[in-house]
Amino acid sequence: MDARADPGHTGHDRTVAADRATNRPGTAPAPTTGRARVAASTTRPSKSPANDVVDKAGSRLTAGSRPTAGSRPTAGSRPTAAGAAAAIAAIDKIGTPYVWGGGSKGGATRGGFDCSGLALYAWGQAGVSLPHYTGSQFTKGDRIPFSQLKAGDLVFFGGGNGDPTHVGIYLKDGVMVHAPKSGDVVQKIDFAHSAYYRPRYRGAIRPNK
Repeated sequence: MDARADPGHTGHDRTVAADRATNRPGTAPAPTTGRARVAASTTRPSKSPANDVVDKAGSRLTAGSRPTAGSRPTAGSRPTAAGAAAAIAAIDKIGTPYVWGGGSKGGATRGGFDCSGLALYAWGQAGVSLPHYTGSQFTKGDRIPFSQLKAGDLVFFGGGNGDPTHVGIYLKDGVMVHAPKSGDVVQKIDFAHSAYYRPRYRGAIRPNK
């Protein structure tokens, strides 16, 4: 199951492409390329879970609400040990190419990761097995309100009322690590303030064994 491609992410790719083609406002910016893109969008932090992935910012959100401009999860929410391990594993793969269907519990496959492949890899390093499909991952843990997000929680986007079409690994301060789309690389993004991702936010889960 780890090697199965995530069909939901095809819809995510098409949505991004369609937004760009029609120049609709509030869409994801066109990617830069190569090392410049990675350097501009990511910085590898040190390997200390307490320093790198603990959430330090405040929030005006009530439990269960959708992220809005200027919102952050609640201050002082330290990650679980498993969540910290998953977040660090995801950070370590920044710069790895996006490959549809890529990723397993053991690492990149076919030369990279897709979004759910990165999630299953990251949580695999924390000793938790996840399926290689965004919709199934959305059911494999405890639902977490945006205001209570901790490092390692999985955050989901898109799909309307159906299965989500995209997933990322939460870090802190409204930032996640994700494998965005074909032609891009694993990177960080402030989804809580993204005009593209914020309105498509579906919720979060904290995987459990």
